[in-house]
Amino acid sequence: MLEGIRTNIERLIALYEKQKKRSDELSLALGQKEVELENCRRQIADLKREVAGLQLSGAFASPAVQADSKERLRKLVAEIDRCIELLES
Repeated sequence: MLEGIRTNIERLIALYEKQKKRSDELSLALGQKEVELENCRRQIADLKREVAGLQLSGAFASPAVQADSKERLRKLVAEIDRCIELLES
């Protein structure tokens, strides 16, 4: 009977140590994920600020600059269309 109790106690201790190790591993993984999450949040905030800045700079661009940009884009599209036509022939 005493030997059975001793065996049970040893099993309980082994189970406790196994669960303690698993808990420590999970705590470490959670800490790493929290750091990763905070880095992602910072990156999102930085990108939102960048987008807002770009939108703001676009809002203040003069109509002449906007027209010039549209003209350059039109020319680029036309050039791409010519290249596609040459490739197809």
